[in-house]
Amino acid sequence: MSRVRGSSRQGDGAASKNKPDNTAFTQQRLPAWQPFLSAGYVLPTFFLLGLIFIAIGLGLYFTSNTVIEIELDYTGNSPNSLCHRCTKNDTKDCKCTIHFKVNKTLPGPVFMYYELSNFYQNHRKYGVSRDDDQLNGDLDYLTNPSEYCFPFRHDQQSRPIAPCGAIANSMFNDSFVVYKVNSSGVSKVSLNGKGISWWTDYNVKFNNPKSDNGTDDLKQAFEGTVKPANWPRPAYELDTSPANNGFVNEDFIVWMRTAALPTFRKLYRRIDGGMQPGNYSVEISYNYPVLSFNGKKRITFSTISWMGGRNPFLGIAYITCGSACIVTGIVMFIVYIKYHGRHVFKED
Repeated sequence: MSRVRGSSRQGDGAASKNKPDNTAFTQQRLPAWQPFLSAGYVLPTFFLLGLIFIAIGLGLYFTSNTVIEIELDYTGNSPNSLCHRCTKNDTKDCKCTIHFKVNKTLPGPVFMYYELSNFYQNHRKYGVSRDDDQLNGDLDYLTNPSEYCFPFRHDQQSRPIAPCGAIANSMFNDSFVVYKVNSSGVSKVSLNGKGISWWTDYNVKFNNPKSDNGTDDLKQAFEGTVKPANWPRPAYELDTSPANNGFVNEDFIVWMRTAALPTFRKLYRRIDGGMQPGNYSVEISYNYPVLSFNGKKRITFSTISWMGGRNPFLGIAYITCGSACIVTGIVMFIVYIKYHGRHVFKED
């Protein structure tokens, strides 16, 4: 019995030791407020939220419709297409020209995109086929790429590929030149390719490797590596400007940010001065094949609004949610009027 009483005293001591402090917070004595969800509060809330959502949705929808877009399909799959001859396998360095008309002034900046369809950059094996350490300029990974890049890690002579991986190997390589057609002749439209990539990508994630002697000689830094199989020239010859060459080439950086959907646009250039009404033409260097996977290629010229480019989805989503709130409020109001004052549950 003594041992039992002793155990009880020990248990009381342990319980006292673990007992929370006698405060309002630990003893759950803080003041609290619990809403009373009556019809007088719930129904006005549903109607008010519905009206707010619909107002926001209409604003977003009509703002999106103010964005002007000009789309030009240059896939060339139709025999009547101006670029059809460039789709033949034996055609190299082929160029084709598409003419279009601007009916109203497009205020600058006008964004020029290229668009691909039926191209799945969200495929898992494709999306991980890259070496971020190599793209960050690490010399060790430049000559010894990650295994994720397989089978675009080494060439047939076991030389490392830089940049490695399926994403880099499939880089979009069509190029475009825009002309304004005047009565006095043809003038070239200035295209700005600076600042088309994300700031974090250009300044943080992508860096050129340094050569062994610490200089910025890219050709020497890439010595011992080979270009991707589908590239016409190595990474250190992507541009004549050192600030836009190698791994920090902005066209390359834009391509390396993979898209989530099979139809996507990527920013190619900006026309800072806008586009005046008149006749224009685009000279296309047709290099990128898409007919093998039933894809399509387009060029898009687009203005912007305060909310960005044209995308009516967000406005439609707000209008739909607001309408759902209004309908739900009406149904609840009818049910409240019909059953108010009646006993829904009968006593046994």
